[in-house]
Amino acid sequence: MTFRIGIISDTHGLLRPEVERRLAGVNHIIHGGDIGSPEIITALQQIAPVTAIRGNVDTAGWAATYADTALVRLAGRTFYVLHDLKTLQVSPAALGIDMVVSGHSHLPKLKTVDGVLYLNPGSAGHRRFKLPITLATVDITPDGLQPAIHDLK
Repeated sequence: MTFRIGIISDTHGLLRPEVERRLAGVNHIIHGGDIGSPEIITALQQIAPVTAIRGNVDTAGWAATYADTALVRLAGRTFYVLHDLKTLQVSPAALGIDMVVSGHSHLPKLKTVDGVLYLNPGSAGHRRFKLPITLATVDITPDGLQPAIHDLK
């Protein structure tokens, strides 16, 4: 059986209808920060349970309930979530982390370092410069983690 995670970041207060359609049916959602408003999380919670952290623009009072990082275990896999990968202060491989999820750059990126998958889903919010509008999904299967980045526009 497949456990599907929707991974989103940098919504900056905008939840596009395309996001809701793409995330329909996921088992869990991870938001990598720069949420923009609490209504974003409320809407995402209508789709699936949400793990979210705050980003550098999440400075209003509502954001105080969100941590700067999160460690979440889903379907037997461990995910470390932070907004800006440049601020990573742990050794994911040494801690047995399967995937590091980040945001901030608005650039979708997927790479593996020392057996750890690093995923930035890009930005699902307002377009920044000419960068794409994207999010990601990760399927947890018996064969491992199967990530995919999805263009929304």
